[in-house]
Amino acid sequence: MMDKLLAVAFGGSMGAVARFLIYHLMERAHEGRFPWASLTVNLAGSLLIGLLWGIFDKFYIPSGVRLFIFIGLLGSFTTYSTFSFDVFSLWKEGEFRTALVYLLGTNIGGIGLAFAGYYLSRLV
Repeated sequence: MMDKLLAVAFGGSMGAVARFLIYHLMERAHEGRFPWASLTVNLAGSLLIGLLWGIFDKFYIPSGVRLFIFIGLLGSFTTYSTFSFDVFSLWKEGEFRTALVYLLGTNIGGIGLAFAGYYLSRLV
């Protein structure tokens, strides 16, 4: 059990740092109210989850590695709580159209990219 906890913890710390770096870079590149950094990490994470899931279906991958990647790394890289906060903040500030675009873009785009990643992995 301890090895699984360590795998999740190590992956989680790496995912959180990666998310922070993307937020930092996106903050400098994009000014304005649209939450580009959250959208980027959530869509990239969705694509990676689908892609890796498809690859892992083909090959034996130990459970510790799966925990490290899916729960630790990608679980902390993507961020539903930040997504929720961003939508709420935009809505509260009267940015209804931006909130709706972000809400639909994240959900439809994220699910679509998870599917796309999975089916792209079939080409490998």
